[in-house]
Amino acid sequence: MIAENTQTQMRKGILEYCILAVISRGEIYASDIISELKRAELLVVEGTLYPLLTRLKNNGLLSYSWKESTSGPPRKYYQITELGLSVLKKLDVTWKELVFAVETSVKQGSNQQPNENK
Repeated sequence: MIAENTQTQMRKGILEYCILAVISRGEIYASDIISELKRAELLVVEGTLYPLLTRLKNNGLLSYSWKESTSGPPRKYYQITELGLSVLKKLDVTWKELVFAVETSVKQGSNQQPNENK
């Protein structure tokens, strides 16, 4: 149970970063964002995605436009803004630093012998 909670928190912590990265590749519809994240095995549902998209838009990191659909009502397509690209670049650096720190910590920890005197 503790491991599952930690896994959930870790995924939530990187979700916004991943969403910005997906949208940075080009204009995209929300269900396509979900598909991209599922393909990367980062499972997310609409109930999680839409509030995040709204927050990112309200913070000026995303914009959207409505486009006609051949299969129903107009759809909202998201684009990353210049500010969003700037934030994404900073998150890229932070991610690389975190990966290095975690990998280094895990490697160092697995190389040490347990202290039996404790």
